[in-house]
Amino acid sequence: MVQQGKKKEAVPKPMSAMERLSLRVSSMINHPIAQERREVRIHRLDTDGEREWSEIVSALSEADGIELAHNHEDASITLRWEPSADDERPAQAADPFEPEEPAPF
Repeated sequence: MVQQGKKKEAVPKPMSAMERLSLRVSSMINHPIAQERREVRIHRLDTDGEREWSEIVSALSEADGIELAHNHEDASITLRWEPSADDERPAQAADPFEPEEPAPF
């Protein structure tokens, strides 16, 4: 009788500090409110290492179309950007209290 090999269970690899920081920053940039305002303020957390924080700030400062400002009072950064040429603004809902057209009578 042939023995089947034991299947190894896949053990998830823990995220690195840089992956966690990149995911958090990406999530903040892609948040609907940040996208609408075209700006986001990112705070450095106690869990963010100096090397990782410096690396992400450097990458963001080199990105085209992004204005980066250092906020010295709380050691955060603010990112601002302009809409790109092919960037479409989301459709805005009509104001329910504003008539669309005058009544015919």
